[in-house]
Amino acid sequence: MPSLTTIPATSGAFVGDLQLPKTVKVQNLNYFFGEGELRKQALFNNNLEVRRGEIVIMTGPSGSGKTTLLTLIGTLRTTQDGSLKVLGNELQGCDRDLIVRVRRQLGFIFQAHNLFESLTAYQNVNMAAELAGLDPMIAEGRIKSLLTRLGLGERIHYKPKSLSGGQKQRVAIARGLVHKPKLILADEPTAALDEKSGREVVTLFQELARDEGCTIIMVTHDNRILDVADRIINMVDGQIKSDVAVQEASVICDFLKEIPLFDHQTPNTLAKIADQMMVQEAESGDTIIRQGDPGDLFYLIRNGTVEVRVHDGKQERTVAELKEGQYFGEAALITEEPRNATVVAKGKAIFYALEKKDFREVLERSASFEEELRQALFGRQ
Repeated sequence: MPSLTTIPATSGAFVGDLQLPKTVKVQNLNYFFGEGELRKQALFNNNLEVRRGEIVIMTGPSGSGKTTLLTLIGTLRTTQDGSLKVLGNELQGCDRDLIVRVRRQLGFIFQAHNLFESLTAYQNVNMAAELAGLDPMIAEGRIKSLLTRLGLGERIHYKPKSLSGGQKQRVAIARGLVHKPKLILADEPTAALDEKSGREVVTLFQELARDEGCTIIMVTHDNRILDVADRIINMVDGQIKSDVAVQEASVICDFLKEIPLFDHQTPNTLAKIADQMMVQEAESGDTIIRQGDPGDLFYLIRNGTVEVRVHDGKQERTVAELKEGQYFGEAALITEEPRNATVVAKGKAIFYALEKKDFREVLERSASFEEELRQALFGRQ
């Protein structure tokens, strides 16, 4: 059987990048507000891994727990139950000194800009630079560069009362970025910005992720910026309901569209199928499925080559060789009969696998789809 533990294909573990260092690791995380009879659970058994240099967008309805999770990651709330590691540090049960050290490596950007009204834009940003221990000469150049980049070059020395709401928000963004944090936590950073300013902010985020390996987690309802995300996480009722690696989901959808079994499905349906698929890896000689076994998975080849072998009772013969983008394992899922062939990896190979129940749900979505699938299956005999 495949040698790698099965993981969600779109969970953020990009094929080929499975060993990237983790900036955030959440395991079985719960959180409660209040005490005694008033105690109410806000987060339920959440699990999440965010790797260095990723841009992650968190979506979901108001009250779903997005900001609560973000503030826990940012050390602004105390971890109660479960494990939460940020920049390699376990926050569950940690002391105050560790929290301070972690916090100095974080950048916070919140919808409420919370600027000091008595200080200029430059001075507000400089406060963050001073707290981070940035050299004054380095800080001066970086502050001016950030404020200019964000469209405030002519308002560097203006106080908040002379700035619009969007301009104040851009000052707050500069304040969160000035010390070159390893992790940026942003809650609705573009909500008060027009399209041009919002685009400039997320473009800056992309550059920080690409050039400096900065990890960015954003809570947003702004669908104008979803295109910058490496991953999109959806929360509902205090729980992560989906965690989709956009790049990997796109690869899966591109493969599926080329398969007659799936080519008439809508983009939305294809995306849902991609989210349900798992990654499996095999070494040369590994048996992926065995003739006579019950069928439980549909396989799509991500890369590598496999041999399809059939045993007729006397001898085993190779009947096909399948490569990247091709698929196998659908026959037993359609007919409910045992596997009709053995499939063996010729070299190292990676597959996307879809469980039988999810495969059957695709069939049930369209009365004609099963017939098309049977025809496609018949044509491969």
